[in-house]
Amino acid sequence: MSWTTSHIPSQLGRTAVVTGTGGIGLEVAVALARAGAEVIIAGRNPAKGAAAVARARSAAPGAKARFEAIDLANLASVAAFAARLRDQLERLDLLVNNAGVMRPPKRLITDDGFELQLGVNYLSHFALTGQLMPLLLAGREPRVVTLSSVAARGGAIAFDDLNATRTYDSMRVYAQSKLACLMFALELQRRSATARWNVQSLAAHPGLSRTDLLANAPGAGGQIAPLHRLLRRLMQSAAQGALPTLYAATAPQAQGGGYYGPHALAETRGHPAPAAAPRAATDAEAAARLWRISEDLTGVRFG
Repeated sequence: MSWTTSHIPSQLGRTAVVTGTGGIGLEVAVALARAGAEVIIAGRNPAKGAAAVARARSAAPGAKARFEAIDLANLASVAAFAARLRDQLERLDLLVNNAGVMRPPKRLITDDGFELQLGVNYLSHFALTGQLMPLLLAGREPRVVTLSSVAARGGAIAFDDLNATRTYDSMRVYAQSKLACLMFALELQRRSATARWNVQSLAAHPGLSRTDLLANAPGAGGQIAPLHRLLRRLMQSAAQGALPTLYAATAPQAQGGGYYGPHALAETRGHPAPAAAPRAATDAEAAARLWRISEDLTGVRFG
């Protein structure tokens, strides 16, 4: 039987944080709110945040959904967000590390000097997870779900040029950031199991789905715009693409250390199923090295 949002168990009494106000993140937040969770939608743009909250409340009258500001291109903003939540909440049951940027044509940097895709997609979520860990440790069957991408298959961690200061190729750097997200999810599970944190860490990817990331990627305008629009029509909806994340976040059968994506056409579309992690993502030694570097770059330590 294909897994859909109708299979989501009741989320009453659970509190979730979802980064991102559109695309996959919005669909995840709406589905969680409809299932009864208290959902905190985290993003940079208050107008988009208000629209996301309104969408969640419209889909689920009486839903507990609210917006909290966070700028994932600024580690001070990430720390401030986490500090506010530690003041407001007694526990956190679910964290969905979803928000991201995709393939800016020119190399851009975050406020902290990191290459934008590495900083927003990966380092900010590494820091956020670490700073929310006290709340997760107090959570009920807590889970962290981190979004990767089919692009991770072609990714490699350039340990000698993580921030792409020598050469910048937008696709290569995007693939690196999404591979880093997957490596982080798997390494977090290993560390949680070793330290007995009782926090399940899982990863998911949406296949090829129509989201704001695609709309803002190179090629959305200009001479190849018609081809880009055709590709968008061939892709699955954001709601369908959100299913693997929702499965990882809520399904009783989803396992810590699991990686989930669409089941069909080389994991580009369909219903949730176990995904094939690229070999680079399963290199525990490289993941531990990346973890140490990430701690040094962000100043955040776990445990």
